[in-house]
Amino acid sequence: MLALIIADIIGNKLFNHPVPGAIEVVAFLGVIVTALAIAFTYHLRGHIQVEFFILRLPPRLQTGIGLVVRILGMALFVLLAWRSYEYARVLQSTGEVSMTRGIPFYPFVYALGFSCIPVFLLLLLEFVKMTMKLVRK
Repeated sequence: MLALIIADIIGNKLFNHPVPGAIEVVAFLGVIVTALAIAFTYHLRGHIQVEFFILRLPPRLQTGIGLVVRILGMALFVLLAWRSYEYARVLQSTGEVSMTRGIPFYPFVYALGFSCIPVFLLLLLEFVKMTMKLVRK
């Protein structure tokens, strides 16, 4: 992405000839990079969590709230995957493409929907672990 942006800037400023469709390609690559990084970042605990209130509660209640949060997260990512898949099918059937390069949109929307599955599975795994922890107590 960086190389493409640099080539576009140099081509535009020095040779008065930008790379055709560079903005579109960078935008599509940004979608892919961001979508595929969500699960990895979640696995590394890289997302922001605000816990100052929850940490003051009893451990059993903390686990209960954690379970509810995981259920809501799983519901969100199932919904995102489902609706992304549906939207990608519409884009595929209508043949929607980018304006300059004619790149189809639907593969990127499918990738976005597919990237929700690992996040769902990570949330499910945490939910099972937290449930087992709650049952043991």
